[in-house]
Amino acid sequence: MLDNFDAFIALPGGIGTLEEIFQIASWAQLNIHHKPIGLLNVDGFFNKLLSFLDQAGEENFIPHSTRQIFISASIAEEMIDKLEDFVYKPDPVAAQID
Repeated sequence: MLDNFDAFIALPGGIGTLEEIFQIASWAQLNIHHKPIGLLNVDGFFNKLLSFLDQAGEENFIPHSTRQIFISASIAEEMIDKLEDFVYKPDPVAAQID
């Protein structure tokens, strides 16, 4: 099923949504995929999550290659444009670990 689409999109939601977002992100860290995760950031819903991801990346808890797959937009049209423009860039440090 993972091969049947080019990206993931999450709408504002609760614990189940967050669980799915991070499961997909963990698959990216395990090199199962390198597809973007779009967060439809309606009314800034995901702002604090994005700040957390930025901080986790700055403090080297997640590699840059994982952080870069998170794409945020406040409207659907902008999200589609960003997802279409997304190009995965491998993290040189993480690539050496594989």
